[in-house]
Amino acid sequence: MEYIIKGQKPEAFFRHFEEISAIPRGSGNEEAISAFLLRFAKENGLTAWRDAVYNVVIVKPASTGYENAPSVMLQGHTDMVCEKNAATTHDFLTEGIRLIQDGSVLRADGTTLGADNGVAVAMMMTILEDKTLAHPALYCVFTVQEETGLVGAKELDGSKIPARLLINMDSEGPGHGTVSCAGGMRVHMRRACHSAPCTLPALAVRIRGLQGGHSGTEIGLGRGNANKLMGRILYGLSQAVLGMGLSSVEGGSKDNSIPRECDAVCLFSTEEDRKKAVSLIREMEAEIAQELREADPGFAVLTEQTSAQTKMADEDAQALIGLLMLAPNGVCDRNENAGGFIVRSLNLGVIRMEDDTVTVVFAPRSSVASLQEQTEAELRLLAKTLGFEAETHDAYPGWAYNPESPLRRLFSEVWKEQSGKEFVTEAIHAGLECGLFCDKLPGLDAIAVGAGCTGCHTPDEAMDMTTIEPLYQLVKGVLERIH
Repeated sequence: MEYIIKGQKPEAFFRHFEEISAIPRGSGNEEAISAFLLRFAKENGLTAWRDAVYNVVIVKPASTGYENAPSVMLQGHTDMVCEKNAATTHDFLTEGIRLIQDGSVLRADGTTLGADNGVAVAMMMTILEDKTLAHPALYCVFTVQEETGLVGAKELDGSKIPARLLINMDSEGPGHGTVSCAGGMRVHMRRACHSAPCTLPALAVRIRGLQGGHSGTEIGLGRGNANKLMGRILYGLSQAVLGMGLSSVEGGSKDNSIPRECDAVCLFSTEEDRKKAVSLIREMEAEIAQELREADPGFAVLTEQTSAQTKMADEDAQALIGLLMLAPNGVCDRNENAGGFIVRSLNLGVIRMEDDTVTVVFAPRSSVASLQEQTEAELRLLAKTLGFEAETHDAYPGWAYNPESPLRRLFSEVWKEQSGKEFVTEAIHAGLECGLFCDKLPGLDAIAVGAGCTGCHTPDEAMDMTTIEPLYQLVKGVLERIH
């Protein structure tokens, strides 16, 4: 293949990143990337295996002098969040990512970049093929479907992994280490949606211009949630315009991304009511824009006369509007005694209509198990009150802080020696596979590190390529010190 990234080190990392970027690897579509990794292992004379869900493990024997050192597990996930701008034409099932290098910044052409967690995949490949490194035995674990509920980590056979030291590479830039994370789940609410043919005047309402972002790490930034904002607009219209109806509401594509866009088609009894609705929307748009002027200055509501073939039953429409209006969203609880750290949050991630059913998907997170249970109870009660059925999926545990972590101390020492700076540790309000691995492998000492990436889970995702070499040197330095 023709490589486009120039002038960046380590060269092997960026070569591998381009190779995996050419392979479609959205969550649930990891067969091709797993086959690629198996071929890579064979070409480098390394033992590897793949399980039924397409997790891949590649083993690199200890280098000379490290035969008796404790083995180390390096880990990241092969899947990526597949988000694109509305105007971008891209088939994530069949097309690779189109990369754009802008100086030292790497981004994609109108889509997510996949640095989350392509950085880990490319970094492990770089370490595996580097025959000059000094290191203990390495178990490089490439998991699947992390973005949709940590499926690969749940299914991994821990009995085949003797390592009790874990370096996860799904975190922030070098010099930062994640040492604790929140648990999470998905809550799906469904309701049968009855529709009938109609010829009423229709108005397309589209929310655009929001930044979105990761529903864990960026939930506390005050950014607008397109689905919640659409609920607010629809409720306002339903109260002011007698007889307003709905044909459809669709918003968000991934429950773990703050939705940037939401579309609705509203119906009105008369042309005059349609005009009145446009005027009301302009008023609400101005109010919301003022509220979001700092966190989401690009917010806009687009309207366009359109036609609709069907009208939702009024009872179903009002139930959906009520749910969008009443559903909790964003930060629910903070620990004010620990600097305002987010303890509990909720993301109203997806609204979709198909097969005469409307589905609304929430992604709750919490570092406190009892509060997570409370969120689930609240959502179930809300669903029952409004005539929806609620189901919980893909629950995963949090990762508790280990105050006596030798691995954390080692990272701190090596980083201080290499950079002259202090190593910063943090707990994050997002899901990491470390919690599942700590449950699966008793006595596991874990840390998560990563590269400098921004805009994860959005088409604005970008990688600061200058952070890759320091990350490589940090991991290399730590491995050399494990005897």
